Amino acid sequence: MFTQGPDRAPSQRQTKVSLEILAIAQDFFQRESSGASLMTFTRCEVSPDMRQGTLYMTVLPVDKEDAALNFAKRMRTDLRKYVMKRLPIKVIPFFEIEIDYGEKNRQHIDKLLREEKNKEKTS
Repeated sequence: MFTQGPDRAPSQRQTKVSLEILAIAQDFFQRESSGASLMTFTRCEVSPDMRQGTLYMTVLPVDKEDAALNFAKRMRTDLRKYVMKRLPIKVIPFFEIEIDYGEKNRQHIDKLLREEKNKEKTS
């Protein structure tokens, strides 16, 4: 995570810009993707100087994850141009795109909890 120190949370400006970029990125990839997989952008982190950003995504079906990630990485330059047109800030970040493993882990834990709850009901 991009923060201003080891124990500091993102600034209000970082948070606002991150949320705007997240919405713009979701719109961009919804328009540009072929629809072979469902790409969902779950979060965005922006450095304090606004020069770097990381977009985290999940992909369904999971077997299309590598292809979707490669597509998203190829489209970073076009995404940055799209953000420039829609976000009125002085510095537009350069983006990295990664799979959101935190979200995948959360979904797995939810699945395990549901299974455990179902076992308790049937016992």
